[in-house]
Amino acid sequence: MGFKCGIVGLPNVGKSTLFNALTETQAAQAANFPFCTIEPNVGQVGVPDPRLDKLAEIAKSAKIIPTQLAFVDIAGLVKGASSGEGLGNQFLANIREVDAIVHVLRCFEDDDITHVDGRVDPVADAEVVETELMLADVESLERRVPAAEKKAAQGDKEAKIQASVLGQALKLLLDGKPARLTEPKDIEEARVLKQAQLLTAKPVLYVCNVGEEEAATGNAYSEAVAKKAEAEGALSVVISAAIEAEISQMDPADRADFLSDLGLSETGLSRIIRAGYSLLDLITFFTVGPKEARAWTTPKGATAPNAAGEIHTDFEKGFIRAETTAYDDFVACGGETGAKEAGKLRLEGKEYLVRDGDVMHFRFNV
Repeated sequence: MGFKCGIVGLPNVGKSTLFNALTETQAAQAANFPFCTIEPNVGQVGVPDPRLDKLAEIAKSAKIIPTQLAFVDIAGLVKGASSGEGLGNQFLANIREVDAIVHVLRCFEDDDITHVDGRVDPVADAEVVETELMLADVESLERRVPAAEKKAAQGDKEAKIQASVLGQALKLLLDGKPARLTEPKDIEEARVLKQAQLLTAKPVLYVCNVGEEEAATGNAYSEAVAKKAEAEGALSVVISAAIEAEISQMDPADRADFLSDLGLSETGLSRIIRAGYSLLDLITFFTVGPKEARAWTTPKGATAPNAAGEIHTDFEKGFIRAETTAYDDFVACGGETGAKEAGKLRLEGKEYLVRDGDVMHFRFNV
């Protein structure tokens, strides 16, 4: 299963610079003018996880394959996008295709980089984008809710569910609140809300792009964004896109010292990845052997067959059992053989809920 995070924001806030740094490419042309990114660039990013390196060391794996997240650099939005201004229609269509929104906000002063509205106010910037997304959702739901209510009155069960959950979402939006605050009462309502592909139902991570000297501490702008995020149940992280750009061009051996000199213990990439995982309710499990040590991503609450299906659909269809060892036990016992001898390797069936860090070997029959 692939997970995509769409990088959005007003023009000239550092989206493409951040995208280039995160993916360690120059796929997105970073320039000081709006709509520099016209077609969305997509970059696969390996998720840093020291546990994977440790497992590979123990198993003497020939290859290490981290799990992947995709970042999509989406064209800059301007006020009026919901009505087609700028690249509005394209922008909104690209957002519908991602699982979470990484909203980059300008939290730095720089007279050489023009702000589209001639000022630095990240909270106001966030509200511009959010308003456009809300307007697009309202327009969509004002057509769909009455149609669902009409069918529901005729006894259509699916339409009743749609009328209930989408009606709740529309009420929130008309009150100036995002659709992600909708509270489905059961699995069916959750399914309908997801299928509706509402833009404001997607989880949001605010990325506060600060100057290099403020990367470790943040500033008054990033503090204001953090308060906004907390109030609406979103997350925020502080990064410096300029620093991330420097790090992406460095020899990996020099990165730790460079970060330490700036008062940082890890890259912005690591913080964004971790926050993205939290937003999407994801966990990591591992498969380990002499050929390769590999990390896999699956949603929290996934069963053992669901996790097997992340590797191959045949594994899920023909699932028999999963030989499972907790990461800490695998390390403490020096690998699979030691874990088995110590009674730490468990045979789990179809009802088992995968835990973060599980080392798994699937048995299946097709």
